[in-house]
Amino acid sequence: MRRRTYGRTALAAGLLALGALVTGCGIRTTSVPVDAGAAPSRVPCRTTDEATTGAPLQGVPVRVYLLCGSQLEAVDRRSPLPEEKAGGDPVRTARGLLAQLLAEPSDTERQAGFTTAVRGPLTVGGGHRGDPAGTLRLSRQPEDLAPMAFSQLVCSFAESSAGAGGHSVLLGGPGAYPPKRHRCTAELRERPESAPPTAAVTAPAATATG
Repeated sequence: MRRRTYGRTALAAGLLALGALVTGCGIRTTSVPVDAGAAPSRVPCRTTDEATTGAPLQGVPVRVYLLCGSQLEAVDRRSPLPEEKAGGDPVRTARGLLAQLLAEPSDTERQAGFTTAVRGPLTVGGGHRGDPAGTLRLSRQPEDLAPMAFSQLVCSFAESSAGAGGHSVLLGGPGAYPPKRHRCTAELRERPESAPPTAAVTAPAATATG
Protein backbone atom coordinates (compact mmCIF):
# COMPACT_ATOMS: atom_id res chain seq x y z
CA MET A 1 0.00 0.00 0.00
CA ARG A 2 2.87 2.37 0.86
CA ARG A 3 4.53 1.58 -2.48
CA ARG A 4 1.42 2.65 -4.46
CA THR A 5 1.06 5.82 -2.37
CA TYR A 6 4.73 6.65 -2.91
CA GLY A 7 4.41 6.10 -6.66
CA ARG A 8 1.41 8.41 -6.93
CA THR A 9 3.18 11.06 -4.86
CA ALA A 10 6.26 10.90 -7.08
CA LEU A 11 4.12 11.18 -10.22
CA ALA A 12 2.27 14.22 -8.86
CA ALA A 13 5.53 15.86 -7.88
CA GLY A 14 6.92 15.27 -11.35
CA LEU A 15 3.90 16.85 -13.01
CA LEU A 16 4.14 19.89 -10.73
CA ALA A 17 7.83 20.29 -11.55
CA LEU A 18 7.10 20.04 -15.28
CA GLY A 19 4.38 22.67 -14.99
CA ALA A 20 6.71 25.00 -13.14
CA LEU A 21 9.38 24.50 -15.79
CA VAL A 22 6.97 25.32 -18.63
CA THR A 23 5.72 28.40 -16.77
CA GLY A 24 9.24 29.52 -16.08
CA CYS A 25 10.06 29.38 -19.78
CA GLY A 26 7.22 31.73 -20.58
CA ILE A 27 5.10 29.08 -22.35
CA ARG A 28 1.42 29.16 -21.49
CA THR A 29 -0.47 25.95 -21.99
CA THR A 30 -3.86 26.07 -23.67
CA SER A 31 -6.52 23.58 -24.66
CA VAL A 32 -7.90 25.83 -27.40
CA PRO A 33 -6.52 25.25 -30.94
CA VAL A 34 -4.70 28.29 -32.24
CA ASP A 35 -5.47 29.38 -35.80
CA ALA A 36 -2.25 30.77 -37.22
CA GLY A 37 -3.92 31.53 -40.54
CA ALA A 38 -3.26 30.11 -43.95
CA ALA A 39 0.22 28.99 -44.85
CA PRO A 40 2.13 31.60 -46.82
CA SER A 41 1.75 31.11 -50.55
CA ARG A 42 4.84 30.17 -52.53
CA VAL A 43 3.34 31.55 -55.73
CA PRO A 44 5.34 34.66 -56.71
CA CYS A 45 2.51 36.34 -58.72
CA ARG A 46 5.17 38.36 -60.49
CA THR A 47 6.56 38.04 -63.97
CA THR A 48 10.09 38.76 -65.07
CA ASP A 49 10.63 42.37 -66.06
CA GLU A 50 11.37 42.44 -69.77
CA ALA A 51 13.58 45.45 -69.29
CA THR A 52 16.00 43.38 -67.20
CA THR A 53 16.20 40.57 -69.74
CA GLY A 54 17.17 42.72 -72.69
CA ALA A 55 14.23 41.40 -74.74
CA PRO A 56 12.90 43.89 -77.30
CA LEU A 57 9.62 45.54 -76.32
CA GLN A 58 7.09 45.37 -79.12
CA GLY A 59 3.46 46.45 -79.27
CA VAL A 60 1.40 48.82 -77.15
CA PRO A 61 1.61 48.34 -73.34
CA VAL A 62 -1.70 47.23 -71.81
CA ARG A 63 -2.67 46.04 -68.36
CA VAL A 64 -5.06 43.18 -67.63
CA TYR A 65 -6.11 41.46 -64.43
CA LEU A 66 -5.40 37.75 -64.11
CA LEU A 67 -5.99 35.30 -61.29
CA CYS A 68 -3.10 34.40 -59.02
CA GLY A 69 -3.34 32.90 -55.55
CA SER A 70 -7.17 33.30 -55.58
CA GLN A 71 -6.82 37.04 -56.13
CA LEU A 72 -6.75 39.46 -59.03
CA GLU A 73 -3.30 40.73 -59.93
CA ALA A 74 -2.40 43.26 -62.62
CA VAL A 75 -0.21 41.98 -65.43
CA ASP A 76 1.47 44.21 -68.00
CA ARG A 77 1.39 42.92 -71.56
CA ARG A 78 1.99 44.14 -75.07
CA SER A 79 -0.93 44.45 -77.48
CA PRO A 80 -0.51 44.35 -81.27
CA LEU A 81 -3.06 47.19 -81.50
CA PRO A 82 -1.59 50.11 -83.48
CA GLU A 83 -0.39 52.77 -81.07
CA GLU A 84 -2.35 55.59 -82.69
CA LYS A 85 -5.57 53.64 -82.01
CA ALA A 86 -4.68 52.30 -78.58
CA GLY A 87 -6.51 54.83 -76.43
CA GLY A 88 -8.82 56.69 -78.79
CA ASP A 89 -11.72 54.24 -79.00
CA PRO A 90 -13.09 52.64 -75.79
CA VAL A 91 -14.73 49.80 -77.71
CA ARG A 92 -11.52 49.01 -79.57
CA THR A 93 -9.61 49.11 -76.29
CA ALA A 94 -12.13 46.78 -74.63
CA ARG A 95 -11.88 44.34 -77.52
CA GLY A 96 -8.09 44.33 -77.25
CA LEU A 97 -8.27 43.68 -73.51
CA LEU A 98 -10.82 40.91 -73.97
CA ALA A 99 -8.54 39.23 -76.50
CA GLN A 100 -5.76 39.34 -73.92
CA LEU A 101 -7.98 37.81 -71.25
CA LEU A 102 -9.16 35.03 -73.57
CA ALA A 103 -5.57 34.11 -74.45
CA GLU A 104 -3.80 31.47 -72.40
CA PRO A 105 -1.15 32.87 -70.04
CA SER A 106 2.40 32.73 -71.35
CA ASP A 107 4.92 30.27 -69.97
CA THR A 108 6.40 33.01 -67.81
CA GLU A 109 2.97 33.93 -66.44
CA ARG A 110 2.07 30.30 -65.73
CA GLN A 111 5.33 29.80 -63.85
CA ALA A 112 4.47 32.86 -61.78
CA GLY A 113 1.07 31.34 -60.93
CA PHE A 114 -1.21 33.31 -63.26
CA THR A 115 -4.38 31.87 -64.80
CA THR A 116 -7.50 33.28 -66.48
CA ALA A 117 -11.13 32.29 -65.98
CA VAL A 118 -12.38 34.16 -69.05
CA ARG A 119 -13.62 31.71 -71.68
CA GLY A 120 -15.12 32.11 -75.13
CA PRO A 121 -17.18 32.50 -77.08
CA LEU A 122 -17.38 36.06 -75.83
CA THR A 123 -17.26 39.42 -77.58
CA VAL A 124 -17.70 43.05 -76.55
CA GLY A 125 -19.18 45.98 -78.46
CA GLY A 126 -20.67 49.40 -77.95
CA GLY A 127 -23.95 50.24 -76.29
CA HIS A 128 -27.48 50.04 -77.64
CA ARG A 129 -29.45 53.06 -78.77
CA GLY A 130 -30.43 55.00 -75.66
CA ASP A 131 -27.53 53.69 -73.54
CA PRO A 132 -25.33 56.25 -71.77
CA ALA A 133 -22.22 57.19 -73.68
CA GLY A 134 -19.31 54.86 -72.96
CA THR A 135 -21.48 51.79 -72.41
CA LEU A 136 -20.00 48.42 -73.36
CA ARG A 137 -22.18 45.43 -74.21
CA LEU A 138 -21.00 41.82 -73.84
CA SER A 139 -22.32 39.06 -76.09
CA ARG A 140 -23.42 37.18 -72.94
CA GLN A 141 -25.29 38.38 -69.89
CA PRO A 142 -22.83 39.30 -67.11
CA GLU A 143 -24.63 37.05 -64.61
CA ASP A 144 -24.11 34.08 -66.94
CA LEU A 145 -20.34 34.43 -66.70
CA ALA A 146 -18.22 32.76 -64.05
CA PRO A 147 -17.87 35.23 -61.13
CA MET A 148 -14.06 35.32 -61.33
CA ALA A 149 -14.17 35.83 -65.09
CA PHE A 150 -16.57 38.75 -64.73
CA SER A 151 -14.35 40.30 -62.05
CA GLN A 152 -11.41 40.04 -64.45
CA LEU A 153 -13.41 41.84 -67.13
CA VAL A 154 -14.64 44.57 -64.78
CA CYS A 155 -11.20 45.43 -63.43
CA SER A 156 -9.44 45.18 -66.79
CA PHE A 157 -12.01 47.47 -68.45
CA ALA A 158 -12.45 49.84 -65.49
CA GLU A 159 -8.72 50.48 -65.11
CA SER A 160 -8.26 51.32 -68.80
CA SER A 161 -9.44 53.95 -71.27
CA ALA A 162 -12.50 51.72 -71.82
CA GLY A 163 -13.71 52.59 -68.32
CA ALA A 164 -16.18 55.23 -67.25
CA GLY A 165 -13.97 56.90 -64.64
CA GLY A 166 -13.74 56.35 -60.92
CA HIS A 167 -12.44 52.78 -61.35
CA SER A 168 -15.75 51.81 -62.94
CA VAL A 169 -17.14 50.58 -66.26
CA LEU A 170 -20.60 50.69 -67.79
CA LEU A 171 -21.44 47.11 -68.75
CA GLY A 172 -24.48 45.31 -70.06
CA GLY A 173 -25.38 42.16 -71.92
CA PRO A 174 -26.94 41.55 -75.33
CA GLY A 175 -30.52 41.91 -74.09
CA ALA A 176 -32.68 44.95 -73.49
CA TYR A 177 -31.70 45.22 -69.85
CA PRO A 178 -30.10 48.56 -68.97
CA PRO A 179 -26.35 48.59 -68.30
CA LYS A 180 -24.94 48.94 -64.81
CA ARG A 181 -21.94 50.72 -63.43
CA HIS A 182 -19.54 48.11 -62.05
CA ARG A 183 -16.61 49.17 -59.88
CA CYS A 184 -13.21 47.57 -59.43
CA THR A 185 -12.35 47.84 -55.73
CA ALA A 186 -9.57 46.53 -53.53
CA GLU A 187 -12.09 44.15 -51.96
CA LEU A 188 -13.03 42.77 -55.37
CA ARG A 189 -9.39 42.22 -56.27
CA GLU A 190 -8.91 40.32 -53.02
CA ARG A 191 -12.12 38.29 -53.43
CA PRO A 192 -12.83 38.00 -57.17
CA GLU A 193 -15.39 35.29 -56.57
CA SER A 194 -17.71 37.95 -55.09
CA ALA A 195 -19.98 40.18 -57.14
CA PRO A 196 -18.54 43.54 -58.22
CA PRO A 197 -20.15 46.58 -56.56
CA THR A 198 -22.80 47.94 -58.89
CA ALA A 199 -24.90 51.05 -59.22
CA ALA A 200 -27.73 52.07 -61.50
CA VAL A 201 -26.68 54.23 -64.42
CA THR A 202 -27.95 57.78 -64.03
CA ALA A 203 -25.92 59.45 -66.76
CA PRO A 204 -27.85 61.23 -69.53
CA ALA A 205 -28.83 58.92 -72.36
CA ALA A 206 -26.91 59.19 -75.62
CA THR A 207 -26.75 57.20 -78.79
CA ALA A 208 -23.82 54.76 -78.87
CA THR A 209 -22.60 52.70 -81.75
CA GLY A 210 -21.33 49.13 -81.70
